[in-house]
Amino acid sequence: MTQITPTSLPDVLILTPRRFGDARGWFCETWNRTTLAAAGCDLPDFVQDNHSFSALPGTLRGLHYQRPPHAQAKLVRCSRGAIWDVAVDARRGSPCYGQWVGVELSADNGQQLFVPAGFLHGFITRTPDCEVQYKCSDIYAPACDGAVRWDSLGIDWGTRAPILSAKDSAAPAFADFTTPFSYDG
Repeated sequence: MTQITPTSLPDVLILTPRRFGDARGWFCETWNRTTLAAAGCDLPDFVQDNHSFSALPGTLRGLHYQRPPHAQAKLVRCSRGAIWDVAVDARRGSPCYGQWVGVELSADNGQQLFVPAGFLHGFITRTPDCEVQYKCSDIYAPACDGAVRWDSLGIDWGTRAPILSAKDSAAPAFADFTTPFSYDG
């Protein structure tokens, strides 16, 4: 059974699938809708799987979002290496607006982070040759793609000089961001 742990932000969850091991290694079920629903965790339907590779430690991807009508919830895991994974509440009217939570996800700990739609998401690699896989609740839609500057929320990424894409380097600060998301209560 998958262990479900709440975080300091409502709706952001840490999922830790149970591993079954023997002398050969281990096996785990990383996603099972029926099992999670039986445990009281009703996640959205996922329609797209993504897989990223980052060669160097200190590679930062984020803070990203996709605006409606293609807003995405994500279930993120690190299948090789280790990352610091961050979710930021970007829902206008939320009592947690602008607050963030960070979790280490690694191939060793097997943990996954559920990031609901309406949250910014980003991660920084802690080890070389990191692979990150995540399920998305909507397809990638370039016209809905957006980013917020990584260093505009006081998040301790562990470095002041991460490796960034051009998109992430040019992203606006959170203070200049007009959120397309609203809090439903």
